[in-house]
Amino acid sequence: ITHLKAVLADEGMRMGIIKDELREVKEKYGDERRTDIVASGADINIEDLIADEPVAVTISHLGYIKRTALTEFRTQGRGGVGSKGSTTRDQDFLEDLFVATNHNYLLIFTQKGRCYWMRVFDIPEGTRQSKGRAIQNLVQLDADDKVVAYLNVSDLKDPDYLNGHFVTLCTKKGIIKKTTLEAYSRPRANGIIAVNIREGDHLLEAKLTNGNSHIIVASRDGRAVHFKESDVRPMGRGASGVRGMNLTGGPKDNEVIGMIALDADNPGERQGLVVSEQ
Repeated sequence: ITHLKAVLADEGMRMGIIKDELREVKEKYGDERRTDIVASGADINIEDLIADEPVAVTISHLGYIKRTALTEFRTQGRGGVGSKGSTTRDQDFLEDLFVATNHNYLLIFTQKGRCYWMRVFDIPEGTRQSKGRAIQNLVQLDADDKVVAYLNVSDLKDPDYLNGHFVTLCTKKGIIKKTTLEAYSRPRANGIIAVNIREGDHLLEAKLTNGNSHIIVASRDGRAVHFKESDVRPMGRGASGVRGMNLTGGPKDNEVIGMIALDADNPGERQGLVVSEQ
C-alpha cells in the first residue's frame, strides 16, 4: 500500500511504470504488420442506402413537385371528406398524383420535345402540407420551355422490360410517335431529344405503352380517333413522327387536346371518360 501511495503521489514514477510496460508490449508484439491497408476502388451506390418504399408523388399546375410517404395518408371510409394532399400557391392547383416507389424513375417531357429523368428518391420529400419544389430547380430546363408530361417508370435497366415497353408521344397538331423505352435509358444532365418538333407545334402528351395498347386522340372540336398502338411503327428519338389525327376541315383553332392509352389486356381499361368545359 505504501508503494502504491508513492506511485500515485509521484508523476515521475507513474510515467516510468508506463514506459516500462509499453516497452514490454513492443518487445512482445512489435513484429511487422500482418495485414495490408489498401484503397478501395468501389463506389458507394446511393440506391443501396435508400429503402424502396412506396410514396405518393404530387405535381402542381405550376410545376411544384414533392414525394410523401404513404403513411402520411390515413385510410378513410367511403363518403369521407378526404385529407389535404398538398398546399399550393395562389393561382396554382394540384394537377397530377401517382404512387411510385423510391427506386422508380421519373421521365419528364417538355413542350419542345426534350426528355429529362430523375430517380424518385431525388424528388424532394415533404409532408402533406408542404408545397414542394419547382421542377425547374431540379432539371436543366430552357427558360422558354415547359413541362407537359411525366411518366413513372419502374425499371430502366432490365433489357426485356426496356424493349417490351414504349414511349408514345402526341403533339397538339396530331403527330404521333412511338419509341422503345430502351432509347430513354441513358440520361444526360441537359436532357435528350424525345421528338423533333416541327415549327408551330409542341409536345402535348406522353404515355408508357406495352405494344398492345389502344390509342385515343381527341381534338378541340369534339372529335376523336381510335387506333391500335401496333399501327404505329417504332422510330428513333430524333424522328418527327407520323400523322395520328387529321385536323383539317375543322375550325382554324382546332388542335389536339388530349391522348389516352388503354391496355387491351386489362378489362378495367376498356372505357374512357370525356369531360367538356361546360
